[in-house]
Amino acid sequence: MTTETIINEKLEKLTKISSKKDYGAFLYDCDGTLADNMHAHRAAYGKAAAQYGIALDTAIIDELAGWPTVLIAQEINKRYQTNVPPSDFATLKSTIFFEDFIAQTPPIDFVVRHLKSHIGKVRIGVVSGGSRKTVTRTLTVIGLIDDIETLVCADDTERGKPYPDPFLRAAQQLRVAPQDCLVFEDGNPGVQGAISAGMDWVRIDEIV
Repeated sequence: MTTETIINEKLEKLTKISSKKDYGAFLYDCDGTLADNMHAHRAAYGKAAAQYGIALDTAIIDELAGWPTVLIAQEINKRYQTNVPPSDFATLKSTIFFEDFIAQTPPIDFVVRHLKSHIGKVRIGVVSGGSRKTVTRTLTVIGLIDDIETLVCADDTERGKPYPDPFLRAAQQLRVAPQDCLVFEDGNPGVQGAISAGMDWVRIDEIV
């Protein structure tokens, strides 16, 4: 089976799921959902942690996918009994990711194609736990920045995923009721946030 065939089959499955209801808005996560960059994020976290003398098990990044970097840094401190200033860690990690990895970010093709095929049919937003600078650059690299109607990032709400706040902010900006939004995610915190916001959701990493 060719790569193109696999992409088309996943796209067909995702389109079928998103067609079950007349949704008014699609809200996509960025990292790990539109952008195939979780390996790069794990590497950046590992490099940042190493500079503080922490031998980080980067599985924590998948576990907390969608959390703002500052909160992940707090959790790292808790688990490794360290006292690194979370804002300093977040700044270092973001700098490493931006300088070493972001320019080579590939798209997750079937999700990107799904988004593009619905432009003009539903409202489209991106809801991410990343910084606006990093998410904007990522969306630019994978060719989506001009297709997004609203972008909600880590600093746009007091509470991020797994709370509903960023999803509700996006729905409000798009003027679509929460129950008419479908969320596309690859992590449990995002799914929890979508559920709390009263939105339907789909895990793109479970489409095989």
